Amino acid sequence: MKLKSIPINALPSEISTAVIIGRSSSNGSPNSKEVERSHRDSGYTFILQEKGITNIEIDFRKQSIIGPAVIFIHPSQVHRVISFEEAVITSWIISVESIRPEYLQILEDLTPVNILSLTEDALSIISETASTCIKISDRREEKMYASILKEGCNTLITLVISQYLAESKPAEKHSRFEVVTKNFKKALEANFTTVKSPSAYADILNISTPYLNECLKTTTGYSVSYHIQHRVMLEAKRLLYHSDKSIKEIAADLGYDDYSYFTRLFSKIVQMTPLAFRNKNLD
Repeated sequence: MKLKSIPINALPSEISTAVIIGRSSSNGSPNSKEVERSHRDSGYTFILQEKGITNIEIDFRKQSIIGPAVIFIHPSQVHRVISFEEAVITSWIISVESIRPEYLQILEDLTPVNILSLTEDALSIISETASTCIKISDRREEKMYASILKEGCNTLITLVISQYLAESKPAEKHSRFEVVTKNFKKALEANFTTVKSPSAYADILNISTPYLNECLKTTTGYSVSYHIQHRVMLEAKRLLYHSDKSIKEIAADLGYDDYSYFTRLFSKIVQMTPLAFRNKNLD
């Protein structure tokens, strides 16, 4: 059944550390309503695929995590686990507040990420660190238990971040256009429900609108308006597909007082009406 809003799997209130970590071996269905249904998590979710395959869907994109590999999922991303194939995975969820600010900023800059294949050496060190964190998580009687577990998981996060950064271009080699594009995407993520015009984003970044357009077209091939509209429509699709809010409510949530305009814009970008898109979920 759909809910009024997208389900959020929250960390249990009794967990003072705001961290859950564990290792499991699975095959077939997850056999868990909480992970099989489309949902968001209340913190960052990390999946270390040590062996086998995990089939997952993230924001309407079905993917297979083939070990050894790793991926992290942002709290805003809607996802569900479809099935396991002889999978051995270590996963952990950590609240945003428990992540060191400097690491959180890198995660925000990297989001969204693709599945990252790991070398056996990289898998070994991440897996061993995860094993230590799992052992710590079982030692609740330990003095300063919460602090030790949080610091351990932050170390684990830095190891994952390091692997992603190794795949990306060094910051000092980023062009001015790439820096502007990165800053625009950060501003867009923070403001897409309220700020819709390219000129407003140019003002936020203290640059001209033509220059912002030039930067984005050079680095991504698309205009500022394209990015704004597609980010809003991604959120619209999430709400249409996974919640029971009315189309009018969704339009209002996304900053459109004119319901008919929202409907026309959605139909133009998604190539079907909001109602048609929603009905796909009834199958």
